[in-house]
Amino acid sequence: PGDKRLVAYVTGTATPGELRAFVTDRLPAYMLPTAVVALDALPVTPNGKVDRRALPAPDYTGTPEGRAPRTAREQSLCELFAQVLGLATVSIDDGFFDLGGHSLLATKLVSRIRSALGVEMSIRTLFDHPTVGELSGALPAARKARPALRPMRRPGSPS
Repeated sequence: PGDKRLVAYVTGTATPGELRAFVTDRLPAYMLPTAVVALDALPVTPNGKVDRRALPAPDYTGTPEGRAPRTAREQSLCELFAQVLGLATVSIDDGFFDLGGHSLLATKLVSRIRSALGVEMSIRTLFDHPTVGELSGALPAARKARPALRPMRRPGSPS
């Protein structure tokens, strides 16, 4: 409820991982589902249409299968990814968009990274480096955020 993410509900013998690989090769990134939910059968209304209200919510709380953070920067990024995505934990190998991230959440993440780590980065950087491990390696090349501007003082005025 209130969460706007693209979810695929499927029936059949293919696993969610196989389906994700299949569509990844055929669809642009913005059309990829953030979750694939396998069902025995799609719920239908008395009219024979898919009953969207009866579809189960996707589970985004899976245990990360990737590596643990190796540096303080990776630890911070894992925590920021988890906060923005509403997850308990994130590994350095988990992709932001694979975990349910989308462009609005990407904007929120970039803002939090700027505040927490003091580096200037663009959303494009996140799209190009969607895992914590990749992003951590890309950040040292990013410019340091500019310090807040302070008003100029006239010569001889009290500080």
